[in-house]
Amino acid sequence: MLWIYALIGLLIGTVLGIIISRITTPGYKKQKTIQKDLESAKFEIEQHKQDLADHFAQTADMLDSLGKEYTKLYQHMAKTSAELLPSLPEQDNPFSKKVADQTETSVETPSNKKAATTEAPKDYVSGSTGLLKTEEKQQLSTEQAIDAKAS
Repeated sequence: MLWIYALIGLLIGTVLGIIISRITTPGYKKQKTIQKDLESAKFEIEQHKQDLADHFAQTADMLDSLGKEYTKLYQHMAKTSAELLPSLPEQDNPFSKKVADQTETSVETPSNKKAATTEAPKDYVSGSTGLLKTEEKQQLSTEQAIDAKAS
């Protein structure tokens, strides 16, 4: 029975010692203050990162709309210059050449682009022999590559 009282007293003394040492130790209070400052600084950094991401997203949207408005303005200027100055030779009209270039690029269909990009470039090394190889290797199409990866 005496041992039980001794163990209980030792346990209570240890707990009281830890509590008193934490209260009276100046380093503990300083550590808690520094920990709170660190957590607030981390929160502020995360907030700044989020603000920057939002800012760049908004800026990208604004630049996109600015580009669209610029294109619209340019097309309007080209159209009105052709209407208002019909006797002006085409080489003297600064808008006619660029509008013609824009219409040619917009006429090009995605199927034409796809056909041009399916063949590997001439300087692409497809094997160990490179450009000096005379026989062609079989190249897989996109669908065949997907099927090969799936199986």
